[in-house]
Amino acid sequence: MKAVKKFTCQPMTFWAYVRTITEVDGYSARGQDRVKAFTLEGAIAALRKRNLSTDDVSDGNGRATKLGKLLVDYSLHRADVLNSHVRHDLMNAGEAKDLYARLCDKYRLQAANIPVNKQSGDKKTINYMTAIVNVIIAAHIDSAPCDYSPRGLTTYTRDGKPVRTLSRWLDGAFPSIVNPVATWEIKEYYYTTTFGSKVSDAIYVAQLDGMELNELRQTEGIDVQHYLMVDARDNWWKKGKSYLCRIVDMLHMGFASEVLFGREVETRLPVLVKDWSRLNKKRDSLTPRSRIPGAGNEPTTARSTD
Repeated sequence: MKAVKKFTCQPMTFWAYVRTITEVDGYSARGQDRVKAFTLEGAIAALRKRNLSTDDVSDGNGRATKLGKLLVDYSLHRADVLNSHVRHDLMNAGEAKDLYARLCDKYRLQAANIPVNKQSGDKKTINYMTAIVNVIIAAHIDSAPCDYSPRGLTTYTRDGKPVRTLSRWLDGAFPSIVNPVATWEIKEYYYTTTFGSKVSDAIYVAQLDGMELNELRQTEGIDVQHYLMVDARDNWWKKGKSYLCRIVDMLHMGFASEVLFGREVETRLPVLVKDWSRLNKKRDSLTPRSRIPGAGNEPTTARSTD
């Protein structure tokens, strides 16, 4: 999923309205398995319920202002993409397992350092979304290095000196965690029984990463692609519709380059990886990348099943 241009680069006040209205009006209607879009009337009622002014949303005759119309249009768009596309792209564990097996057979590859979840008993198995992502990336980078599981903080440098180091470890970086052209995070929760704080916190830390990279772009002129990849229909759709809305908000706020939901990675990720390779070759042809010894500069690679 890519952001729609008319909703990007809106001021933070726009998102204050979006969050306030959505929380009060509700993310989904009771008894309906769909994400809800708020109307102008719903927006006005939500603001009044919080004792907030409606002047910027509606004129004295109940007609939408420019801001009011944009808010309603965004809410309609968010609901449409979630109801019409995301809910169908999200996979359960069995579907993800089948896709992983099919991709391994197609590319004759297995994921580098096959990732296993932290569950126990029957639930202990491969992290299928992560494995799927690793296989697709390995199949499309032309044997270039890639850090599929960084064990350190991502660092950006200039003239061999660190400019920014992110606050937390990311799930992947290309070609390494030093000056990557692309980074990604994967949120898969196939066997989580409750949509608790651990899952919801994942959204907030992903936004933190996006905010840090956005600051890097604005302040230092260093542009890095940052992707969020999400799967597990039973949790995200059945229990976490409100957080899916927040992910779409985060995308349009500029804190992610794209968000890939479930099986969308099969068709979209190969296109992105080829673009990463092009950007990396172009950058290396202009200026050799600075590398910091011991900071994860020896990326892992996928291995063939042959």
